[in-house]
Amino acid sequence: MGTPEFPNLGKHCSVSDCRQLDFLPFTCDRCNQIYCLEHRSYIEHKCTKPNKEDVTVVICPLCAKGVRLIPDQDPNITWDHHVNIDCDPSNYEKVTKKRKCPAPGCREVLVFSNTIKCRDCLEDHCLKHRFGSDHKCSGPKKLETSFSFMGFFNTTKQEEPKPNLTSTASSNWTSSFLNVASNIRASAEASMSKLSNEINQVWLSARDGVGQRNGSGNRNDDQGEHCRQCGVKFSSATSLVDHVQKVHGSNEKRLGVKKIDACPKCSRGFVDPVSLAEHVERDHGGGCGA
Repeated sequence: MGTPEFPNLGKHCSVSDCRQLDFLPFTCDRCNQIYCLEHRSYIEHKCTKPNKEDVTVVICPLCAKGVRLIPDQDPNITWDHHVNIDCDPSNYEKVTKKRKCPAPGCREVLVFSNTIKCRDCLEDHCLKHRFGSDHKCSGPKKLETSFSFMGFFNTTKQEEPKPNLTSTASSNWTSSFLNVASNIRASAEASMSKLSNEINQVWLSARDGVGQRNGSGNRNDDQGEHCRQCGVKFSSATSLVDHVQKVHGSNEKRLGVKKIDACPKCSRGFVDPVSLAEHVERDHGGGCGA
């Protein structure tokens, strides 16, 4: 078997009268024997199990169902089992009944290739009657006007008034803006009045200090003026006042004195700016003019 170089190459045919050495042999899928090209078919090598994997189905004339026959079982036994257990004669009409086009006078049987569903009435028709004018289409189904939800929606939509949100929001915004502007103006005027009072006090204190020093004779005229807070000397009272305003600023921060805001209308003092704004709104009607 084979060649001197490849002694195991190829196999002999299983047919006793052939026994041909074939280098590309065939294996039967039923009897699992090896055959040559000439005896590869079931008939040529007379296969003992030709129907091993065959599938045979018989249509029942009573119910139109398929009955599969078992290869190693008697067909009569399989048929008796179907008739006694699985057979349902009422299914015959459902299977054998053919659909036809519902158009008046049309008897064409509807199959997969000639069936078209109408988009309006959603019914299947043949190609000849596929248009609505050909099969007298009733048209798409409309919603009932007596539907409770639709009636309730329409009633609510008609009776619901449209609120005037623009005018309300505009009036609220205007009043809020006027209140804020009034408070800011009152606070600014009170701060300016306070600053003016502080400047006057500093000017008076500097002038009084100059007079006292000149009257006591402790210092000569050529020595100039000096700051009582830091001791810096100045040639004139004007320079001293400018120095006090720029360098020392507000003395109340150094002394721990609380700030008092004055009402621009009645000059009433308030420690809290909020109290001042409430006083202006309540007693003076929100007016900010001096």
